[in-house]
Amino acid sequence: MDPTTDNGPTGDSRSPRASLEALRAEISKAVVGQDPAVTGLVVALLCRGHVLLEGVPGVAKTLLVRALASSLELDTKRVQFTPDLMPSDITGSLVYDARTTEFSFQPGPVFTNLLLADEINRTPPKTQSSLLEAMEERQVTVDGTPRPLPEPFLVAATQNPVEYEGTYPLPEAQLDRFLLKLTVPLPSRQDEIDVLTRHAEGFNPRDLRAAGVRPVAGTADLEAARADVAKTSISPEITAYVVDICRATRESPSLTLGVSPRGATALLSTARAWAWLTGRDYVIPDDVKALALPTLRHRIQLRPEAEMEGVTADSVINAILAHVPVPR
Repeated sequence: MDPTTDNGPTGDSRSPRASLEALRAEISKAVVGQDPAVTGLVVALLCRGHVLLEGVPGVAKTLLVRALASSLELDTKRVQFTPDLMPSDITGSLVYDARTTEFSFQPGPVFTNLLLADEINRTPPKTQSSLLEAMEERQVTVDGTPRPLPEPFLVAATQNPVEYEGTYPLPEAQLDRFLLKLTVPLPSRQDEIDVLTRHAEGFNPRDLRAAGVRPVAGTADLEAARADVAKTSISPEITAYVVDICRATRESPSLTLGVSPRGATALLSTARAWAWLTGRDYVIPDDVKALALPTLRHRIQLRPEAEMEGVTADSVINAILAHVPVPR
């Protein structure tokens, strides 16, 4: 890795890893006590993946994504998902121009680098599915014409727990398009005290610039970091370990749906990015374990009887991690 890589918006010379570490530090200026979620967002950027953030209202899910956007020199748009939102409100549509007597395409908010899909599960499945092509193919097809999306492109979606009133569960096909599902828990007592102290001192979550959040990384940093991640070596034993974990989910008596090969590929990718972030150029089993829950929890489906007994997706994955032999 070249330590003299230009850092873009700050104008100084830092390594790609240092730029991404600076990104994590910048987000923490606005968000207290959500380090795992911050790290997950950085991992998703490195893997060209999308992120689903789940938590009860008021735990800074939207603020977390806005802080990420403010820390990056990227184009950002936000869509508030509501029951009456139409697919064309996201993708764009053909508009008739009376002056030219022709139809022209007006791009929707999906044509951006970072799309914040706020409360994505408050809109019906038809509108949710309008993001499928964009997330997987990184393009939007309107009237038979495919239109490529900008690069990089990341969807960061927030959702309330599915048992909340007025929510529509995301279909399995769309859940599988998210690289990570990050849970945003209620803060600890000390973190909550820190949050209130910041507000008492004048912190305004709607004005992140006033809080000192500045762009510390850009497209060049991301591309350099991704190139370094691609050089991180993966041994055949680690690949086999990932496969064994995912195959074990397909045989679990608590599940009706196990992890697909796409999920196994995602786990290998996220473990690789985490290994690079921690300063190694090779992947170890602990990297796989560290990313197993956020990468796999939304790709499995519990049996109703297991759910009634209090079994959760996380508990099933943890049991599998404890059971599958770890390569030495």
